[in-house]
Amino acid sequence: MKRKNFISLMAVLAAAGALSACGSSSSAAGASSAASTAASGEAADRLEAARQRGTLIVALEGAWSPWCYHDDTDTLVGYDVEVSRAIAEHLGLEPEYVEGEWDGLFAGLDAGRYDIVCNGVEVTEERAKSYDFSEPYAYIHTALAVRSDNTDITSFEDLAGKTTANSIASTYMTLAESYGAEVLGVDTLDETIQMLLAGRVDATLNADVSFYDYLNVHPDAAFKLVAETPDASHVCIPVRKGGESDTLLAAINEAIDALRADGTLAEISEKYFGSDISSEE
Repeated sequence: MKRKNFISLMAVLAAAGALSACGSSSSAAGASSAASTAASGEAADRLEAARQRGTLIVALEGAWSPWCYHDDTDTLVGYDVEVSRAIAEHLGLEPEYVEGEWDGLFAGLDAGRYDIVCNGVEVTEERAKSYDFSEPYAYIHTALAVRSDNTDITSFEDLAGKTTANSIASTYMTLAESYGAEVLGVDTLDETIQMLLAGRVDATLNADVSFYDYLNVHPDAAFKLVAETPDASHVCIPVRKGGESDTLLAAINEAIDALRADGTLAEISEKYFGSDISSEE
């Protein structure tokens, strides 16, 4: 799929309403507990099941700064952590976080182990077949990064025949492959950039704000951004399709609208990104 078609797809989904997109960290025992408690109440109503146990089970990676990561004290922090906490509080619940690799987040959602995934999720055609999505709570552009000494790649079209490093099944992997790149699977942004700087891949794609955050922390990192998608992608919260998730999705949308209206989303965004990515403007 070429970029124009990829962006057109996102625009169609947005127009249709389908684009509606990391507290404490869970141990292995906590993840097992979350899995059993979520699965036990999934059949009737996920919101009611969450209210009965008093928690909203949130799946995220925990290794993608500034979205969801561990700070110097090993505390789970980030934009998605604070947004999901605020949503849980709006619903009268405590957030319960379960960390895992990107593709495993959706496998757990499929199995009913988690209530939601809050991890900078963008909508793709395939995801829209399997999940319903909340209202957007952030808007981002996908940026293309290469080493500072690279003069061969200046646009997405130049990725044909090149190699990139991205999370498996991510929108960044999908977009890179649509331009003819070979994608090597990775788990974290740090790993991705280290592979780029070591010359193991030619380029990588990620959210522009994630690259900016990395450069703020590592100003001497020898890579540059050479292109970005012109249209903003909508970052949303996916839930499983089906009637048992309907009231949960409606409650999440109500929470997002309220958090945007009272300035909470903008405040959290400014804290982690230095700008308001919760607004499309």
